[in-house]
Parts: sequence; structure tokens; C-alpha cells
Amino acid sequence: MSGTTEARPVSRLGHIALWAVLLLPLLLLHAHGVAEVAIGLADVAFLARCTLTGDWTWLRTPWVWFAGIWWIWLVICSTPVPGTDLGEGGTRSLIQALATVRFLLLVVSIEWLVLRTTEARRWMYGLIAASVIWITLNCIIQDIFGRNLIGWPPAGEGVLTGPFGTARAGPPMARFIIPAVLPPVAALLNRRTKGATAGAYALLLGSVVIMVLIGQRMPLVLTVFGLLIVAVLIRRLRPLVLAAAAAGALVLAASPIIAPSAYYRLVEKFSTQMEHFAVSPYGQLYARAWQVGVNNPLTGLGFDGFGTGCPRAENFRPSFDGSQADGGGAKICWDHPHNHYLQALDDGGFVGLGLFCAMAVAWLVPLGRGLGRDPDPLRVGLFAAIFIQVWPIQSTTAFTSMPVGGWFFLLLGWAMAESRYRSRA
Repeated sequence: MSGTTEARPVSRLGHIALWAVLLLPLLLLHAHGVAEVAIGLADVAFLARCTLTGDWTWLRTPWVWFAGIWWIWLVICSTPVPGTDLGEGGTRSLIQALATVRFLLLVVSIEWLVLRTTEARRWMYGLIAASVIWITLNCIIQDIFGRNLIGWPPAGEGVLTGPFGTARAGPPMARFIIPAVLPPVAALLNRRTKGATAGAYALLLGSVVIMVLIGQRMPLVLTVFGLLIVAVLIRRLRPLVLAAAAAGALVLAASPIIAPSAYYRLVEKFSTQMEHFAVSPYGQLYARAWQVGVNNPLTGLGFDGFGTGCPRAENFRPSFDGSQADGGGAKICWDHPHNHYLQALDDGGFVGLGLFCAMAVAWLVPLGRGLGRDPDPLRVGLFAAIFIQVWPIQSTTAFTSMPVGGWFFLLLGWAMAESRYRSRA
């Protein structure tokens, strides 16, 4: 839009959105409530700017259509309509479904406005890398001295908490450690000197080792999975990934001596849960979530459908092995089923599940475009981070719960921006 009077507010709105997004890494680490405010501010600034400029080009983006249809269906399924099965979670469910759009708008604002420039994207990389360093430093200090820099001890069963008071260091690290370390690893390899190559190996090996020491099972599995994706896409990093996996295995083998709590959680407890999966908390939740979906196949129960349907006796079913007639009854219930796809099923029925799957694919397609012929390390790292987030076979938090949901949508927006602008540079 031309003219000084119009250009100034448009520019200010862009700066507001930029600063709101750049503050998110710090806020997601230590102020979740304020992070919600920053997300809302970025969304409002972006939409206001679109209104002033008349630029709504982003509405033509394919993934926006898939995500928008999924969101609209979620809202429909969450809207209370007397005499129907819609909106069984009531007004609270509807409000939460409506509010889900804030995350989708955040991704759009990052892709189309906030991270358009190389400088802004460098800032984002620096902030994510600083977050990795901050969590890693606190984990190491906590492991050696028994308390992190803030003074908190490890969580239950000896899980390292990083700079937090509870066991939540692993999930964000699994998402952003790969995009944080991959660019410097690749840059060191490009120098083709012995010292630089040794540094590249040390950096990648150290990343796996810290994930082992943190002691959270799913984050470690996802990190290794993400590195396998990296090895598939970047041939020259395959020896490093193999060495990192070997180093992680060695640390795990030595963990009964050097990190007994990590060994207990990663080996003993995990083995027991897999051996008796059907009657483990995860097996019980998954069986119940499937039954909730089967009993409400078209529209599910609306947002938080699992929380609504889990305690109801009509959704009780035998455990997968048949040993528990009621699958654990109401006492096993949680507010979400610990799996994004089962959550989508319970929230929106099989229609909602199909739309959710389509949305995930619509995200991955632009992120993966061109990586076969030009595997840029940062783009590959971000692709791996998003891929492991939408991978269906895993235990998860609720899809939009903070802070993990916030980290995912922040990384998704950044990945979309890198895919859109970096590939054109």
C-alpha cells in the first residue's frame, strides 16, 4: 500500500509481529501464559496488516486450505446442538476448538511475514540454538551437582529437567536439537580439516548423549528417528549419524554405572511396559480412545473428546489382550489419549482423523520439496523435526497443549519460511 500515512502503521504491525514471534522461544521456556499473549499479538498484527494492505495471498497456500477445513470441522463437531451428538463437551469445548486457529495463524504469520528476511531467520536460528544450549547446560550441571542453575533437583526417577522444575526438558529438545546442530555440523565438515571433522563428530555425538542422559524415552527415540531421516537425505552425514547412534548405545550400556536412573527408565521400565503393553497406562488409553472413536464415528465428541468420553461406561472395552474386561474402568482416564491421531479421531470422528492426516501431509510436502537434489542442512533438520512430530506411532502430549504445541507451531512456521525463501536465495 502506498502513502506515508498507510505505510507507517503497516510497518509497525510487521515489527509487532516480528518481536512477538522472536520472544516466543524465551516465553515457551519460562512463561507459557505470556507466550499465549505473544501468539495472539502476532496473529492480530498479521491479520490487521493483511486488512490494511489488502494482501490475502496466503489464503491460496494449499496447506492453509487443508488446515482450515480440519479446523472448521473441529469447530462444527464441538458446537453444542440440542437433539444431536454434536458438541457433547459443551461451551468449553467449543471455545477451545475456536481458539485452535491461533496456532494455524501463527504459522501463516511466520511464513508470510515475520521470517521473510534472511536476517530475521538468522535471529530465529540463534534463539533456537541458544535454547538448546540453555537446556543442555542446565542438564549437565544438574547431572553433576544434583541441581540445575535455578536450584531445582532432577524430577522423579532421576529424570533431568534442564532449567525447569519438572520433567519437560526432553520433548522440546527432541524437536529443536537437530535443526540447531545440523548447520554447524555441516559447516565443520565443509572445512575438510581433521580438527573441524572431529568437532562435527563431537557435536552430533554430544547431542545424542545428552538425550540419553535426560532419561525420557520418547524424546530419545524421536531424536534417533530424526537423525535417521537426516542420514537418508544427507549422504555425507551418514557416518556421523552412525557414530552418534553407536555413542548413544555405549552410553546406554554404561548407564547402569554412570546414570542408573536413565538406565531404569530407558531400559528396564521401557522393556516392562512393552512386554505388558496392553495393560500399561498407554495401552489402556489407546484401547479406550479407539472405542470412543468407534462409538462416535462421524463427528467424534468435539474438542477434548477423549476427556469427555473416557469416563463413560459405554466406552469401556476389554484391554487389547482381553485380560481387563473394562479396560481399566474410569480410573485410567486422562484429558487426552497421548496420541495425536487418536485425539483427532475422538475430537472429529473418522472424518476429522482423515482431515488431520491430510493436513499433516500438506505440511510435509512443501517442507520436503527440493531436499532430494539440494539437502540444505537447516531445511533437512527442520523437516526431520516436523516429521517426527506428526509421526503417528508415538506417545504425545495433547496436540495444542503448551509448551510443546507452541514449540511445534513455531518450528513449523520457521520451516515453512525457510522452505519458501531459502530455496529461492
